[in-house]
Amino acid sequence: MVITFNELRRIKDRLPSGSSQRIADELGIDVSTVRNYFGGKHYDATESVGIHVEKGPDGGVVTLDNTAILDAAMRILNEA
Repeated sequence: MVITFNELRRIKDRLPSGSSQRIADELGIDVSTVRNYFGGKHYDATESVGIHVEKGPDGGVVTLDNTAILDAAMRILNEA
């Protein structure tokens, strides 16, 4: 899947407090991995986040290898 970096950040910014931990728990991954997926720079994360950023307009283009984190985030947003 391809999405702009700014769009990915907008999704993250709309999530309720505690959502990164909730997604991490749901998927059985480290919370730093979730934060990195949305553009964080938590270098102590032990798992690859599976995103590739190409600089450009609107924050650049992000190619997502796996949309599980994004899918979980969208489910949380749809609950609200």
